Amino acid sequence: MRRPSTRLVVLGALGLALLLAGVVSRFADGSPDGLTKVSQDHGFADTERSHGALFDGYGSATGVVGVLVVLVLAAGLAYLARRRRSRDERP
Repeated sequence: MRRPSTRLVVLGALGLALLLAGVVSRFADGSPDGLTKVSQDHGFADTERSHGALFDGYGSATGVVGVLVVLVLAAGLAYLARRRRSRDERP
């Protein structure tokens, strides 16, 4: 049995992560999260101000962008670690 290429595995994992982020996030619980619940319980939820967020709430776009941001950060850290290791191995 032939092993799948690393590129194929990475692309498959990325596709699965994006699919899950886009689809599963649509089923996020509508109940308030911790901070929102506390503000409601203590009566200051109505003082909330909007700060012009790029994405509002937990939607498909938010999930997909989150996956992409984490991917870019992880790739950047891996690149820097690899570059530093190769620099340290030079004579």
